[in-house]
Amino acid sequence: MARIILVYGLISGLIIIGGVIATLIFPGGAPHSSVWLGYLIMLLGMSAVFMGIKQHRDQNLGGVIRFLPALGVGLAIAVVASLAYVLVWEAYLAATNYQFMDQYIAATLGAARAEGQSGEAYRQLETQMREMAVQYQSPLYRLPMTFAEIFPVGLVVSLISAALLRNTRFLPARARA
Repeated sequence: MARIILVYGLISGLIIIGGVIATLIFPGGAPHSSVWLGYLIMLLGMSAVFMGIKQHRDQNLGGVIRFLPALGVGLAIAVVASLAYVLVWEAYLAATNYQFMDQYIAATLGAARAEGQSGEAYRQLETQMREMAVQYQSPLYRLPMTFAEIFPVGLVVSLISAALLRNTRFLPARARA
């Protein structure tokens, strides 16, 4: 079971990391300009949670798994994927000399200006963004925040996968030849 968790967690993490880095390298816009694209990439990567639970059910448990054990496997895979994401994000930040937050602030403020925001509302947004940049410099703030970006997607996928795969008739195990 530990092998399945590690393999599928790393597969999930690599899919997500590859997708997110691709959107940063080939953005076609500002950093994180498409929140929906980011969550779509996370959902695609977290589909490995479903595959990992199914493999565990079919190969190790004879095609039968209860909800809580399935949820446990799914959450473990999601944790591995989330930790991989956090570690690679930290490596990306270090490789880019921690410029992401400056780019993010510039893009956010530029978008606010383009929408016509000005005066006190704009200054308030600018102050909030600068405060967030100071907080983001601390790993004690940044690491949990980065983990919290992705883990809820893994939680939802784990719940849905466990609910579906506890039914032995849902994608039943194939008989071995």
